[in-house]
Amino acid sequence: MYISKRRQSLTFLFVALAMMIALISLIVSHVLLKELAEDERKKMEIWALATESMMSESLDSELVLNILKSNTTIPIILFDEATKQLESHNIKLPSEGKNIFLQRKIELFERKHEPIMLTEMSQILYYDDSYTLKRLQIYPYIQLLVISLFFVLAFITLKRSQRAEQNSVWVGLSKETAHQLGTPISSLLAWTEYLKLKNIEPSIVNELDKDMERLQMIVDRFSKIGSEPELTQVILQKAVRESFTYMEKRVSDRVVFNFHFPEEPLYVLVSETLFGWVVENLIKNGVDAIKGEGEIACSIFFDKKRIYINISDNGKGIPKSKFRSVFLPGYTTKERGWGLGLSLVKRIVEEVHKGEVFVKHSEQGIGTTFQIQLKRVYRPI
Repeated sequence: MYISKRRQSLTFLFVALAMMIALISLIVSHVLLKELAEDERKKMEIWALATESMMSESLDSELVLNILKSNTTIPIILFDEATKQLESHNIKLPSEGKNIFLQRKIELFERKHEPIMLTEMSQILYYDDSYTLKRLQIYPYIQLLVISLFFVLAFITLKRSQRAEQNSVWVGLSKETAHQLGTPISSLLAWTEYLKLKNIEPSIVNELDKDMERLQMIVDRFSKIGSEPELTQVILQKAVRESFTYMEKRVSDRVVFNFHFPEEPLYVLVSETLFGWVVENLIKNGVDAIKGEGEIACSIFFDKKRIYINISDNGKGIPKSKFRSVFLPGYTTKERGWGLGLSLVKRIVEEVHKGEVFVKHSEQGIGTTFQIQLKRVYRPI
């Protein structure tokens, strides 16, 4: 239906690949950690056997002692069931309350690993993961975080690149349109002056002048796309009313316009030419939605910081899933048209006026409300 669908599919594929890589990384890390944990369990069992063998005179005591000393990384606690004494290795003990501290450690160790029974010595061996294993357990999540950050940055960079490309196309197209319209408009101006000299009916010439002014305004609008337009302070009610007045004369008599404006003058900084374009596009969108017969309403309200402009129609409505899509270039439900009107609206409001525009509410068969939010200016210049 429109080009952005292909880009969305590529984006979803990109994200799916990123998730797959991250999942594989976690699975491999989990397998390695499981193998290492099993290896540490075997080491503890050997260490326990060596401890029991210290009671036997038949084994090389020096060999057994070396096995016991080899454990420098795995925290262990030995509990003697006969004497109720606790002995620890590779655990930093507090200066006071050592037994209480070790009892708590035993509870933690027992949750992680099944204790090893030293039956001949009536002792129980509790142990925790080594410091190396603990660091490795954290590593997959750090790895996942780094991979996620990498893909987020890559995604943001890709989106910005696409947007910059779209902007350059928009600017080039707009300026070229303004340039192409310049020549025929100049010619039409000359023909208008010529008709005035020929004593043509004044009402006809006046209408031609109005249309020429309109064409000049259109050229001015296109030429300002991509440049830094000058913002002037205006009374919002007046600016909006002018756009509606212009459109009222160019739509069906069966379209009814209703207004709900506050009496207090509300001041905003806008590019009058471009802001008028925004309002006209939203009116045209509403007229298309009601198919030339129905109601278009405009209401303005405000708070301390912002001003809100609602433009509503009682047309066919927009599905909630399409609230964002309607602003994408190329999106249209009409058989004819480029689907650029609402995309231009969004760009002008957000990039030129630093405001917001979105579908405030829509219900199929009842109508749609678009809302524009602008920063409020308190003191007239």
